[in-house]
Amino acid sequence: MKSACIDSVVILGGGTSGWMVAASLAHAFAHLPIKFTVIESSEIGSVGVGEATIPTIREFYHKLGLNDLDVMRATNATCKLGIEFRDWNRLGHSFFHPFAVYGQTVNGVDFHHYWMKLRQSGYSASIDEFSLGVMLAKSEKFSFPSENPPSSMSVFDWALHFDASLFANLLRDFSLKKNVRRIDDKVINVNLRAQDGFIESLDLENNGTIQGDLFIDCSGFQGLLIEGALKTGYEDWSHWLLCDSAISVQSETQEAPPPYTISTAEAAGWRWQIPLQHRMGNGHVYSSAHMSDQQATDLLVNNTRGKLLNNPRVIRFTPGRRKKAWNKNCIAVGLSSGFLEPLESTSIALIELAIDKIRLFFPDQSFNEDVIREFNERTQAEYERVRDFVIFHYKASSRDDSEFWRYCRAMTVPETLAYKNRLFKHRGHLVKYPYEIFQAPSWMAIYSGYDYLPEAYDPLADHFDTHYLRTVFDEMRRSVREAVNLAPAHAHFIQSIGS
Repeated sequence: MKSACIDSVVILGGGTSGWMVAASLAHAFAHLPIKFTVIESSEIGSVGVGEATIPTIREFYHKLGLNDLDVMRATNATCKLGIEFRDWNRLGHSFFHPFAVYGQTVNGVDFHHYWMKLRQSGYSASIDEFSLGVMLAKSEKFSFPSENPPSSMSVFDWALHFDASLFANLLRDFSLKKNVRRIDDKVINVNLRAQDGFIESLDLENNGTIQGDLFIDCSGFQGLLIEGALKTGYEDWSHWLLCDSAISVQSETQEAPPPYTISTAEAAGWRWQIPLQHRMGNGHVYSSAHMSDQQATDLLVNNTRGKLLNNPRVIRFTPGRRKKAWNKNCIAVGLSSGFLEPLESTSIALIELAIDKIRLFFPDQSFNEDVIREFNERTQAEYERVRDFVIFHYKASSRDDSEFWRYCRAMTVPETLAYKNRLFKHRGHLVKYPYEIFQAPSWMAIYSGYDYLPEAYDPLADHFDTHYLRTVFDEMRRSVREAVNLAPAHAHFIQSIGS
């Protein structure tokens, strides 16, 4: 026997999250007679400040049958090999977080242990020189990764900088072809079932009442369903993540777009620069307790090159997560589920993870409590792992030039992060928690970028003497340089795909 199937799914909110949900679910469950409805208001619009992604976005649209070049043309996209972090560790210093590995694992020993062994003998080469992804980015070059890489030295991944509104439009058109119904209207009331508090229907301003079995809340920060109707509660992380405001503005650009995002630390937060084919996305994330809106706006505008294409706008947020992403028959996705500043471009990735879990745990009419619990526990872990990664960027900084940075250096961090840091500092062991977006190479990039290096390396690295390792390392560096020399400029690659 099986419980009655879900007949209708109502998605409140369009934008990037709403249309990603609609496109993915309508595609995945096309074989079932499920009605999908998206309710969005053209008067309200969406936040849409983020335009940078991580490589999982490509997996997402590949599952829909969309290819890289078509998506890039439709969204005025450029390639992203990672993020350059300027002034984060100290003023005048920069480091790179790539979507790539470093060197090669040999005899079960990770590359960074051999690198640390050589450093102790006076070898001065940066770990960046052993990553093809980093060196391509620094040379502003790009080529597709090899489908059959001859060694790990050839392995790197890439993501996109794109126009988020154009991406949402692309998925909206895709969804409509999958018979998703779109209603342009506002919700004026949420009706709950008396017997169990489940959402029964939504009253709309102009289109009557819409009933559903499963409701997906993509209504943004307000969480109209998950919080406004169901009073789920929110876990506030602002004692670790002080930034609570963001200003975004777009500008003209005449320069060739680099294949990476730029993040520059400021006195009370940081600025982003995201290059698209047709414009530059600029933003300033900051703590309103340490800087006024006017100061933050002036700082952003004064550091933005090219003619401004719109007026700067301030967005408020509270870093943290909803206490339950799935409550009763409502699942929150995107900003309604939680928010972490876009320092590592994780907003869209967390939407993707939510969609994957909805597909995996798609409910029937029973709304089994164990299914909901598993969904919520995984979501909590995903958010907490990203939270820890972002916190480290602040905690590890050597900057002490403002009250903001002095607080960050002195603050106590979550034990999950402290434990990971202690093990790495002791002997270079990279702890891998379940449901982490960022794997060992990403942590290595950040650790090395902040000069947070181990006190000792794995003794198994002593299997090779330093003379042999120097020879091998020099050969690795040479092979990376040769690969970079053969790659075309990123600007030429973008021109070649058209728009």
